[in-house]
Amino acid sequence: MSKLRHTLNDYLALRRSLGYKLERAGRLLADFVSHLEAAGADTITIDAALSWATRPSDADPSWWAHRLSAVRVFARHLHAIDPVHQVPPTGLLPAGNDRATPYLYASADIVGLMAAARGLRSALRVATFETLVGLLAVTGVRIGEALRLDRGDVDMDEGVLQIRDTKFGKSREVPLHTSTVEALAVYARRRNRLCPRPVDPAFFVSTVGTRLLYCNVHATWLNLVRRAGLGPRSASCRPRPHDLRHSFAVRTLLDWYQDGVDVEARMPALSTYLGHVHPANTYWYLSGAPELLNLAAARLDAQSGEPS
Repeated sequence: MSKLRHTLNDYLALRRSLGYKLERAGRLLADFVSHLEAAGADTITIDAALSWATRPSDADPSWWAHRLSAVRVFARHLHAIDPVHQVPPTGLLPAGNDRATPYLYASADIVGLMAAARGLRSALRVATFETLVGLLAVTGVRIGEALRLDRGDVDMDEGVLQIRDTKFGKSREVPLHTSTVEALAVYARRRNRLCPRPVDPAFFVSTVGTRLLYCNVHATWLNLVRRAGLGPRSASCRPRPHDLRHSFAVRTLLDWYQDGVDVEARMPALSTYLGHVHPANTYWYLSGAPELLNLAAARLDAQSGEPS
């Protein structure tokens, strides 16, 4: 193992101990170190970082910028230890604003996705994806959190999900409506009957009894979206699994505004429920729907006494 790769392992271990997962960044940096090793280099230079980051040559520039940003953080860490390592400056590969526009699902869209799941071939896949779509829609949990659920994390008696190994290394409990508990119980019984000897303790399992992989789930998701007749609303607004989380948050905020609830007072609770570290991350959902912006503006106007 080269000195640089050993340093990378120490760097990843340190940041992961602080709660960062660095799954994609870890893979990118391992590839970058391999690039340096192949060139016989043991230090990071701006030229080497730029040469690696702009691969493949036909990739989107935002992907190049993402690759370079991973190197930049690692290089900054190394530079603090040994100034011989160069840190690529910010703006060297402008990323632009590539944040996806949330695809806000209507209730009919969610019903359509669940109906599309019933058209899958395997009975276990039907049960798994119909239940998974429903769970994401009514709880707003991240899809990665749902896929990491073990059977012991779903407490049918108390009606809560135990979310472990979250995006920021924290755990939380997500209370469930009784109808959701009943749907999960129905799935568990069907799963146990169709897959009596699972390989993993996962709550949601594949047809061979293993935990679902996101790449396979995403491929099936695209199939469900096509079957349900859902299309992109723009180049940056396409129906993604994560947008069920956005939709849940927006529906919650809309209900609060329409019911006259003190939204500002409730936001910390919603942030905790969603697993956000800062309420500011939850406030971002205000920009997800024109209805929310209009309601928020009307509330401010009413408070200030000015006409809307």
